[in-house]
Amino acid sequence: MKIRSASVFTGAAALTLLATACGGGDTGGETQAAAEDAMVIWADDERTDVLLPFAEEFGDAHGVEVEVQAVPNDELQSSFVTAHQAGSGPDIVVGAHDWTGNFVQNGAIDPIQLPQDTVEAFAPTAIEAVTYNDQLYGVPYAMENLVLIRNTDLAPEEPASVEEMVEAGTGLRDAGDVEEIMGLQVGQVGDPYHIHPFYTSAGGYLFGRDDNGDYDPTDLGVGTDESIAAFERIAELGEEGSGALKRSIDDQNVASLFNDGRTAYFVTGPWSLPDIRTAGIPYEISAVPGFEGGEEARPFVSVQTFYVAAGGANKVLAQEFVTNYVAKPELAVALYESDPRPPALTAALEQIGEDDPDLAKVVAAGENGDPLPAIPQMAAIWDPFGKAEASVIGGADPEETVTAAGETIADQIG
Repeated sequence: MKIRSASVFTGAAALTLLATACGGGDTGGETQAAAEDAMVIWADDERTDVLLPFAEEFGDAHGVEVEVQAVPNDELQSSFVTAHQAGSGPDIVVGAHDWTGNFVQNGAIDPIQLPQDTVEAFAPTAIEAVTYNDQLYGVPYAMENLVLIRNTDLAPEEPASVEEMVEAGTGLRDAGDVEEIMGLQVGQVGDPYHIHPFYTSAGGYLFGRDDNGDYDPTDLGVGTDESIAAFERIAELGEEGSGALKRSIDDQNVASLFNDGRTAYFVTGPWSLPDIRTAGIPYEISAVPGFEGGEEARPFVSVQTFYVAAGGANKVLAQEFVTNYVAKPELAVALYESDPRPPALTAALEQIGEDDPDLAKVVAAGENGDPLPAIPQMAAIWDPFGKAEASVIGGADPEETVTAAGETIADQIG
């Protein structure tokens, strides 16, 4: 048995691989030979090195060749579906749980069978996120959600509401202590992920739920009275309101605003913590607050997942790897050390939490969160909703703007 080192290939290289696989010509390529003979795992480049020793251990134990290949994260979902359709995909793919609906719709992944005691070893929200049409379609390993991080030198007290946060941030700005009331990325095309806690607190929803608690694509919330009311409250925070939300604050500058001490409040996720610590900002973590008199602010909860490919050549071994190795605390801890997001495995979270108490605060802030919808119809939401958000923050009429966004989304869903 031997382990192949990670081979990084771009989308163009992947397409070349697919073309040669379909054409059956003289490839002479090591990667294609590996894809035919070895158990192959696809992950992004950040996780590939972490997986190599575990893949080697698994290969030694089962007498199988294992290859871990890196694919750019922004191409991973589409490349996997394309490769599956061409009959040349991997055995396992590692990615976000909200890809599930797309993968199931394309017949690209198999359900997972986990013993009940193994299921109970994971956070319930993580298991809920990877459950689709009443079946488990992946094994989760990490979770993430938005939190509010505040500079405790500038803002010692946790705000109980959006209004309290805006009032305190406005006071700091007017006193010349900061430049911006708060840091929440919007940009010129909006950001539905980051505005979601405010949207839900103001009564908005994206999709309703059916009797089983699953997202119902026939119950679109964008364009309803609830969404109009929510956008009217968001507009009050916009450029013609308090100025707490601005299109000039985007994913490129929002972190530096906080890390340079130019705002006291930062709505972000655990991925920002390493840079905040490096910057030396004294901070505290809490849940994103809701509007006064509104509902609880509910952030999206995203879950990183191991999927078993439906078209893989080593399906039994792939099932063995994801059901037994991904449930090991050692793998969850190694993945955390590479990318500090809270493990989905409770034992790993408790182990890491002894040295990183921030993780428990992040998890607590996401306890009332909504799993990011994994239904394929979610793809129709992002662009129209984000553009409507940016327009309303810029001063557009909420009712007219959100109604038009809802019509666009409904047309796309069909």
